Amino acid sequence: MNESEFNELIDETIEAIEDKLDELDLDIDFETAGGILTITFDDDSKIIINRQAPLKQLWVAAKTGGFHFNYDTAAQAWVKDDDGTEFFSALSQYFTDHANEKVELS
Repeated sequence: MNESEFNELIDETIEAIEDKLDELDLDIDFETAGGILTITFDDDSKIIINRQAPLKQLWVAAKTGGFHFNYDTAAQAWVKDDDGTEFFSALSQYFTDHANEKVELS
């Protein structure tokens, strides 16, 4: 995957996340600046999603840690580099941890 394709995938993923966040009934704020999506919860905890172009990875910082995702072209999905968990499934768990209630994003 070249850099242009990578950036397009990241942009599409961030847009999909924003669309899902618009549908949630949670007390959260979110903003995208410079390709970084910052989600702030009512307790001021944050989830930060950003691109790592040199590694062609999608990174997530949450209160449970930092996580790296690679794009699996066969599955057409971002998957966690250490265990293969699909991105939106993992993101649902991070949201659940922050919101203290079950959140489903996939």
